[in-house]
Amino acid sequence: MSTFDDDEYIADAMKAGAKGYLLKDMPCEELAQAIRLVHSGYTQLGPGLMEKLLQGVAQPNTDLARALAAELNQLTKRERDVFSLIGRGCTNREIADELYVTEGTVKTHVTHILNRLNLKNRSQIAIYANQQFSC
Repeated sequence: MSTFDDDEYIADAMKAGAKGYLLKDMPCEELAQAIRLVHSGYTQLGPGLMEKLLQGVAQPNTDLARALAAELNQLTKRERDVFSLIGRGCTNREIADELYVTEGTVKTHVTHILNRLNLKNRSQIAIYANQQFSC
């Protein structure tokens, strides 16, 4: 329990292993219920504290977004298409059908994407694509 509702205090408490963070001004009945829930294995945060804690997380990092966009600008339009389809989980055959090219052409695009983005394998492309489109 605390009187401080600053997100830094909340984050520090949770990092230290706290299973809850409640404010001292909460009603006794709610406090008792929260203690019971924590004892049962649940995590408890006082009203409005989750929003405070997530404020920094919910806002995109514009520097990171710019860096990702700059890296993707290294790709040709067709490579970006392949990149996007890999991110959606498509196979080379499915990508070839979607883009009206051969599987060999898709493999060439995948190789170029790997080289230009300094990635090691197709799985990294898929992960990277999902991160890019979730920003």
